[in-house]
Amino acid sequence: MIYAVVADDELLARQKLRQLLREEPEIDVVGESASAMETIELVRMTQPDLLFLDIRMPGMDGFDIIGALMAEPNLPMPRIIFTTAYDSYALRAFEIHAVDYLLKPFTFERLHSAVESARQQLQAAKHAPARDDLAKTNGHQYTKRIVFKSRGRILFLPVPEIRWIGAEENYVRICTQSETHLLRETMSRIEERLDPQMFLRVHRSSIVNLQYVKEVRTDADGECMVILVNGQKIAMSRSYRSRIQEWLHR
Repeated sequence: MIYAVVADDELLARQKLRQLLREEPEIDVVGESASAMETIELVRMTQPDLLFLDIRMPGMDGFDIIGALMAEPNLPMPRIIFTTAYDSYALRAFEIHAVDYLLKPFTFERLHSAVESARQQLQAAKHAPARDDLAKTNGHQYTKRIVFKSRGRILFLPVPEIRWIGAEENYVRICTQSETHLLRETMSRIEERLDPQMFLRVHRSSIVNLQYVKEVRTDADGECMVILVNGQKIAMSRSYRSRIQEWLHR
């Protein structure tokens, strides 16, 4: 059984969500709240597995509520599914690793998808509590998906699908097999979020996914480059050459 709390300042919104959740097996709504303080107290009392949380709540916003819950050392954090009428908070929501971000009005199918994601995370946590939406390497946590707006869509991009990342002025270009996306981000910040066992910076303007690297080649002029499995060539600067040599000799 998955125990859930519904937090929304609109009564009709809570009622609709409760009604939709009746169609979900093994979901037990143990309480609902209409304000920030009610939500915090209810989570303390019930310690739910899952929290459906509106962004704009009386007293605090949803992120303040999460901050208050995280500040309590002995309180297990529930998985968070945001339910809101505002799309402008989506990127921030997934930076704190929310399970999903539902834009009102949402369908049962969309809700079901979010609940299934939560169910999978909760099941996985029973066997490997440290994994969640993060990968762990040497005690550090790295993101497993990047969420961003692109061409009017909110995309949930699994990190393993990224082939390489390039810097373009104040943006980074994320390249997959079939698409590229521009994000307003710095190379340093995005590098910090990626697992170095999977991604390697080979130039101040380039990061490659090692699983798509076919070879490292030095041309007749002594310039070094990384060749991806699709034949694409990525310049590798001398200052970063030692990084890939260390990786090759592991």
